[in-house]
Amino acid sequence: MHDTPLTIGSYTLDSRLIVGSGKYRDFATTKEATLASGSQLITVAVRRVNITNPNEPNLLDTFKGTGIHFLPNSAGCVTAEEAITLFRLTREATGIDLIKLEVIGDTQKTLYPDVLETIKACEVLAKEGFTIMAYTSDDPIMAKRLEDAGAAAIMPLAAPIGSGLGIQNPYNIVFVREAVKVPIIVDAGIGCASDAAYAMELGAAGVLTNTAIAQAQDPIAMATAMKHAVIAGRMSYLAGRIPKRPYATASSPIDGMIQF
Repeated sequence: MHDTPLTIGSYTLDSRLIVGSGKYRDFATTKEATLASGSQLITVAVRRVNITNPNEPNLLDTFKGTGIHFLPNSAGCVTAEEAITLFRLTREATGIDLIKLEVIGDTQKTLYPDVLETIKACEVLAKEGFTIMAYTSDDPIMAKRLEDAGAAAIMPLAAPIGSGLGIQNPYNIVFVREAVKVPIIVDAGIGCASDAAYAMELGAAGVLTNTAIAQAQDPIAMATAMKHAVIAGRMSYLAGRIPKRPYATASSPIDGMIQF
């Protein structure tokens, strides 16, 4: 079956699975699970994980020589200005311009994004040459506005961050996919491999998951499962599922059947 790589702006990825770096017990497990996932891209909350200070344990050093790229994210930012400043400083320190933009509106309970602030930040950062993957609600109208603001990929949530609830609004994921021309990466709320496969079967270009791997009883095994789930879901989507019907249809047609 022919497929094309995942392309986000000028970046091309063979793997359609993106993983996170938070909630692991140590950097060594982070590295082992990421390698098992087959992912080429790992998100890093630059406010929480050290990637710039060489005098402390450094995630960049842990992944040196692996070929895995870092995707800085603005976790913890609650305004557009905070996110803009953070990414300017990060690019100056690391040279990385592929970013995951997230501005959180509800920091206490749902961790839902403030999409209006996200759009404001996206407009500024896109003009400054960043390649932006924008975390957002599963709203097709806002997804289109983020695309118009310069986002190179739209990242609708499946469910609240870290909840493991899986895709709560599958129709909305399809609506977002149909609303924009850039890739959509289902992000947040993935709980297990079947959730990732389902996201891909809905037509997502990729999946991002962190907690489901990092806090699994066996992170390495779950990372491996996610790898295969994303591949299987993509193949299933491209193959084209049969339509759903309310009644049974015989597996073997009766036309031309020999009568006894």
